[in-house]
Amino acid sequence: MSLTGIEPKVLWNNFSKLNAIPRPSKKEERVIAFMIEFGKSLGLETIQDRIGNVIIKKPATSGMEQRKTVILQSHLDMVHQKNASTVFDFDNQGIEMIIDGDWVKANGTTLGADNGIGVAAIMAVLESSAIVHPAIEAMFTIDEETGMTGAMQLDPSNFEGEILLNLDTEDDDELSIGCAGGIDTNTEYSCSLEDINSDSNFITINVSGLIGGHSGMDIDKGRGNANKIITRILLFLNKSIKFQLISIDGGSLRNAIPREANAVIAYDKNSETELNQMFQEISDIIITEFQEIEGELVLKMTSCQSSERAVAEEDKMKILNTLTTVHNGVFRMSPEIDGLVETSSSLARVILKEGLFSTQSLQRSSVESTKDDVANTIRACFELMGCDVVQNGDYPGWKPNPNSEILQLMADMYRQRFNEEPQIKACHAGLECGILLKHLPNVDMISFGPNIRAAHSPDEKVQISSVSKFWDFFLEVLNQTPAK
Repeated sequence: MSLTGIEPKVLWNNFSKLNAIPRPSKKEERVIAFMIEFGKSLGLETIQDRIGNVIIKKPATSGMEQRKTVILQSHLDMVHQKNASTVFDFDNQGIEMIIDGDWVKANGTTLGADNGIGVAAIMAVLESSAIVHPAIEAMFTIDEETGMTGAMQLDPSNFEGEILLNLDTEDDDELSIGCAGGIDTNTEYSCSLEDINSDSNFITINVSGLIGGHSGMDIDKGRGNANKIITRILLFLNKSIKFQLISIDGGSLRNAIPREANAVIAYDKNSETELNQMFQEISDIIITEFQEIEGELVLKMTSCQSSERAVAEEDKMKILNTLTTVHNGVFRMSPEIDGLVETSSSLARVILKEGLFSTQSLQRSSVESTKDDVANTIRACFELMGCDVVQNGDYPGWKPNPNSEILQLMADMYRQRFNEEPQIKACHAGLECGILLKHLPNVDMISFGPNIRAAHSPDEKVQISSVSKFWDFFLEVLNQTPAK
């Protein structure tokens, strides 16, 4: 669906063009080519650095030559997630967009407003002959969602800007001046296998309907984690039912709260009545616990067939006990900033298939020492089981600077324009600013954006009226940037 009928048209037109191009993380070749062609078609200096980031430079408009050069930054990739029932090929299809009242959504998939709205806003400024602005260096980074690769390997020699505006925040009343760093923990363990017992039936246990969301921004909202829930079910059943564990498949992306999980088990045919009773008991307990938050949660068992062997009993218990023990959720709240999650861990992915057990989790913190602490905590759980543990993708947080010049300017402008106080915050997400600050240590940075909800999930949506608010504020900021 085209979004050309809503305002600001210049931004939504570019968002529509962007969303027509598949742009999963680590597969950004098509969107990189699109951005290079876009810059060159405008006659602007366009650069692709060695890692794939695209830089487009535009001179200041008349009368703005003595203002500080501004770096406008957003990332090109998007999280690809869909509902289990949605048939969609992310590698070859453009996002199918829907207007629902004051919101733009996608048809059963992620929308890509994170960070496509920021990209589209920058494109609109670059192509405009009417918008007043200082000299601009547009920085479009790659692979933000799965490793911050573009930011990590940025070539700073391409930039002379003194101010950086990151357009990747998800509340339109927020000016973000800090963010969490992160580290990935990936584990593997080879299980012993055994034959399926005779007189066994097979069932699939399924967890679905969870809200999911961003594993940083939404980690403190009490939402269910499908991997933890299915582990809890299996451990409960194991109290009375002798079953063999064949497979687990839970979650999808390292930076999203897992919404769905399933496990296949084999059990004695004579235990079917007791199995059904126990499953109903634990289902009622879990659904009751989550009913205020996860109103769409569905837990079910269905008969199935399997030709795989089961993991040995000892390894089954190692898996269930470890997944039960491993920390998931808030690890520590900030003692300095009220309401800010300082440190967390999310058990994002669990796979058991043909005897190979593997997990992916992501630890975040705005404090390096507590990031190390939670990462060591997760590592220890899996090493005690005997897993091989690899921790990588370590990136720094962004320490808040409350004396920032651009912060003071934008906070005053926000108060005057909207007659309310902006929310000056640090966030528990992995904005690229912390990494970019390592490359550009003398650049004054801030992050802001429109209202985006349920990023990293198929429920992602962006508010039309909020995009209009963000756009007008963005243009005023460009118009009022300080002198050199």
